[in-house]
Amino acid sequence: MADRNSPIGVFDSGVGGLTVAREIMRQIPDERIIYFGDTARLPYGSKSSDTIIRYTRQNIRFLLDQDVKAIVIACNTATAFALETVEKELDIPIIGVIHAGAKTAIESTRNGKIGIIGTEGTIRSGVYTRVMKKMKDDIEVIGKACPLFVPLVEEGLLHDSVTDEIASRYLSELKGKFIDTLVLGCTHYPLLRSTVGRLMGPEVKLVNPAYETALELKQILGEAELFCDRKEEFQERYSFYVSDLAEKFTDFAASILPGQVKETKQINIEQF
Repeated sequence: MADRNSPIGVFDSGVGGLTVAREIMRQIPDERIIYFGDTARLPYGSKSSDTIIRYTRQNIRFLLDQDVKAIVIACNTATAFALETVEKELDIPIIGVIHAGAKTAIESTRNGKIGIIGTEGTIRSGVYTRVMKKMKDDIEVIGKACPLFVPLVEEGLLHDSVTDEIASRYLSELKGKFIDTLVLGCTHYPLLRSTVGRLMGPEVKLVNPAYETALELKQILGEAELFCDRKEEFQERYSFYVSDLAEKFTDFAASILPGQVKETKQINIEQF
């Protein structure tokens, strides 16, 4: 049985998962979080499924070594390719970022045309289409890979003419399909929300799976009676680890979580 005062483990290929960590901090602020960004091996979106499953298992082993009580795969690609495999291997709750976002998209669409933007891996997997078709079989799902979005975010080019130009090219195809709902199917993409929203127009609802996943986690912890009861005082509520470029991560993370990322520790993930 997991200790309710243990931290929540969150991992991603880089900084994108910080959007999920941020929403968890907002929705369940009493919880401790251990975040791992696999910055040495990103992006995951262009890797094979076998490689992604191997990376995911290593990331999970590291988090289990930190005695976490639940794990959030804050990466759409890892969720798509690895969640079904690894959840059978664990005795603590583990969730990804696809189910909650898919459910909200289904509830939000009016004309039944839903767009998904994500990495090549996520779109290639067809996981959003499968999950949403199970919920409602008469919808149309249009996926669009946006492989340059992750490196643009990682480089901090959130409001830049280059980003505008690339986003315009990617999104023009979806605009022509008359979607009314668009899922930001990569945890990096909420950082480009203003650009995507402006280009798609106010008639298209944007779904942020990071927010929906935090709500799902809150529900799961509540049902399992795993909410931190705050009987212990914790010196550091949030801890951050990466597999490379710790200083760069800390600098960028400060823009997403101001004042929360005081130090980032670098680990050798291949040891796990």
